Amino acid sequence: MPDLDFPKSRWMDDELGMLEDSCRQFYQKECVPHYSEWEKRGDVGRGLWQKAGALGLLGAEVPEDFGGPGGNFAHDAVIAYQGNLAGIDGWGGGLHNSIVIPYIIHYGSEEQKKSILPRMVSGELIGAIAMTEPGAGSDLQSIKTAAVKDGNHYKISGSKTFITNGFLANLIIVAAKSDPKAGGKGISLFLVETDSAEGFRRGRNLDKLGMKSNDTSELFFDEMRVPASSLLGPEEGQGFVQMMEQLPQERLLIGVYAVARMERALRLTLDYVKERSAFGKKIADFQNTQFVLAECASEATIAKVFLDHCIAEHLEGRLTTEKASMAKYWLTDLQAKIIDRCLQLFGGYGVMSEYPMERMYRDNRIERIYAGTNEIMKLVIARGLLRD
Repeated sequence: MPDLDFPKSRWMDDELGMLEDSCRQFYQKECVPHYSEWEKRGDVGRGLWQKAGALGLLGAEVPEDFGGPGGNFAHDAVIAYQGNLAGIDGWGGGLHNSIVIPYIIHYGSEEQKKSILPRMVSGELIGAIAMTEPGAGSDLQSIKTAAVKDGNHYKISGSKTFITNGFLANLIIVAAKSDPKAGGKGISLFLVETDSAEGFRRGRNLDKLGMKSNDTSELFFDEMRVPASSLLGPEEGQGFVQMMEQLPQERLLIGVYAVARMERALRLTLDYVKERSAFGKKIADFQNTQFVLAECASEATIAKVFLDHCIAEHLEGRLTTEKASMAKYWLTDLQAKIIDRCLQLFGGYGVMSEYPMERMYRDNRIERIYAGTNEIMKLVIARGLLRD
């Protein structure tokens, strides 16, 4: 691919550079040759998770005391960025690493951490988080799934949908109402190992517009019995606060995906326009092509600088909910614009499935919806601006 001279991240160091190289090799060797098969099948298979675990690409943020390398979000950002730069958009490793695992690190008991985290680092356990329901998406306080205390167990009843990693996951964080009269203060989170959960069942592996290699499923809980020790946190009713505290990192992760895809789209397009001819000259020689590429490269460069700023603030513990929301909404909106303009330069080949732009066009669309729609992001930002 041509050199875009993309800005280097100021938080990168030699260790992260070596991780970057390992990631590139892993994605090219273990993922790229099989990706079309995964798209048709609807999942990447458990074998990939175990290979990723063996190479150290799972649980980078897990402390050494619990079987991890003791890294931070910078490590997860490198792993996620390189995956999307290689076109491995559908693997749910980012959710497992940067979303599910931090809940256990921050809120789990010592016993939960010792039991669960080493198996998530190895890939034995694949993580998912079950918030969204058929009637409740961004409005998490409206969930209906109920958790009723029954002696030294809870009985959980309800359903979830659009759950990333849902078909393969065997460690699922389930959001449920432990006190249905208390609104958001009545939500609790539960750590559910599905292999031993009585009353748990999966629905369909959902067919969707993009991200077809990612298993996205329905989940059903029919008075599912889980031990009282499955509660995440020291007491009931902490779930909504826990989710709100972890959403900024989730939204920042989506920003990482978006900028990586901008870079990928530009690199692929530069290759194409230098090789393809029309009306007796290269596509790259047309002034319109040059203007489009100049604009897209400028915008993507600004996006990368902003993303790196947000990552640096997050690593220092200073990233606000509002700024994370800015990153999520603006970077995913810009990603869609750049991919669309690059696809246009491919002409008819841009919408052919054997060319990468067609899948990029499909895969990026969901990112303006999940982890809170971009409209919700603007509300979050505005409330922060107008807060007294």
